Amino acid sequence: MPNYRIIVDLSQRMLYLLDDNTMIRGFPVGIGKILTVTPAGEYTIINKQPNPGGPFGAFWMGLSKPHYGIHGTNDPSSIGKMVSHGCIRMYNEDVLSLAAIVPIGTRVTIRE
Repeated sequence: MPNYRIIVDLSQRMLYLLDDNTMIRGFPVGIGKILTVTPAGEYTIINKQPNPGGPFGAFWMGLSKPHYGIHGTNDPSSIGKMVSHGCIRMYNEDVLSLAAIVPIGTRVTIRE
């Protein structure tokens, strides 16, 4: 049985999917801007919602830190930049791939 976890590396602006300690995939992400930084720490995915509407793109995965999540975007040019209000933005096709793999309860580590 897989033991998935996610590491978001803010300095690299990358999200890594791991099974135990083996990296499965890496995805480029957009992160929070200076005034609304993406908070480093240990969280879990607490909910998943397809097509949440607005700027959240094709999918939303809410984190255990209220108001923060991993989601798609309606602005693909924002990926790789510091532009969000603290959430982790992914290309829509990437967030759909990730959401299909990881269950609710998956650990998410956000590091500098």
